[in-house]
Amino acid sequence: MSELKKSLKLFDGIALLIGITIGSAIFATPQLIATYISSFSSIILLWICVSFLVLIGSLIYAELGTRFPRTGGEYVYISKAFGPFWGFIFGWAQLLIIRTSPAAGISLITANYIGYFVEIDQLQKNLIAICIIIFFGFVNYIGVDRASMYNKFSSLTKIVGIALFALIGLMVFDENMSALSLSTEPVQSMGHLGNVVAATILILFSYLGWDRVGYVAGEMKNPKKVIPKTMFYGISTVAIIYIAANFLYHGVLGHKGVINSQIVASDTASIIFGSNGAALISLLVIISATGSINGTMMSASRLYFAMAKDGLLFRSFKHVHPKYKTPTNAIIAHCIWGIVILILRQNFETIVSGMVFVILIFYIATTLAFFKFRRFNIGEVGYKVPFYPYLPLFYLIILTSLVGLRIYYQFQLSIQDLSFVLSGVPVYFLFFKHKVNG
Repeated sequence: MSELKKSLKLFDGIALLIGITIGSAIFATPQLIATYISSFSSIILLWICVSFLVLIGSLIYAELGTRFPRTGGEYVYISKAFGPFWGFIFGWAQLLIIRTSPAAGISLITANYIGYFVEIDQLQKNLIAICIIIFFGFVNYIGVDRASMYNKFSSLTKIVGIALFALIGLMVFDENMSALSLSTEPVQSMGHLGNVVAATILILFSYLGWDRVGYVAGEMKNPKKVIPKTMFYGISTVAIIYIAANFLYHGVLGHKGVINSQIVASDTASIIFGSNGAALISLLVIISATGSINGTMMSASRLYFAMAKDGLLFRSFKHVHPKYKTPTNAIIAHCIWGIVILILRQNFETIVSGMVFVILIFYIATTLAFFKFRRFNIGEVGYKVPFYPYLPLFYLIILTSLVGLRIYYQFQLSIQDLSFVLSGVPVYFLFFKHKVNG
């Protein structure tokens, strides 16, 4: 039986994690987070706490990746632990909200930063966002090589650009950053705990992508040593960049300035580097954001394709274009539903908070699967999470609390988000149950 080539080393793993995780969120979430939290010190403390939570989750996924070193990630873990129905629901949620929401939300970020160059109203921003989704759908349609080329270009640009922007900005800004000590009353009014939950969800959105590293565990040299180091150094690097960016935004603009900004990175750059610098940063955000849209479209369409081959998604999704050799129907479906979400929700925060809420539910399911695999020693034995069961249990409790509190404080939105997922229940029993049993 052929096996995956074990060629990835520590640097490869760290580069992969950073490239996947750092996207456009750091250019869009800080101003939203500032509306919920009254002081910069509290904001930074929250970023640090969430970074620690993400690190724990990444170690759990590292063990799962070594236990099941194959394509599919959570789809494989959940299906193996709980059966094909739950695997289908996970995949359905990917199509209906998890993977398509970034196309909607991040295209709106792109449109906002395009607004730095030309004055556009909200309707025009929505239309631009739709055009962006269609364009990258076309790029993915006509060949994976073109999509992959842009993905590499955008990943290198955003990693270098964001790091340089944050670090050089902090070095050359000649004020004393006294604005960091200023505080204001929160703009949002869900109570202290409700505001913290909403801000935490937005920070978690900024870290999405770390869970993909475990997918390549089977291709790593000595994954037992490489994966935990990859997770620790990779997430620590991302956290440092994010925290440095927040210091820069709040130090330059102040808490109120961050709240009042729609394009916080460009507004910050404008003060430090002038209009040319702000234009350059706006272009960086546009490249970074569209790279995220493109990369998600590439990976998501392959998940739909794999599920269709397993008989757990509509047969048409496994169609491969005879000339371009791409899963064209899966790509088209991804674009159409991304546009539907954009039209239905329109607001960036509503889109991404709903997506993270649903992702947290499946993180919980994946963690429960992890406990089952550990208890019954299922899968290959490789890297093991330290301080078992206390560290994973702490992670599970925090995630469950976040989901429960989000439902409590934002009940109507949570029900809307869950409806996207639960719509898959009748679809499964009508179209797919007999295929699994057959």
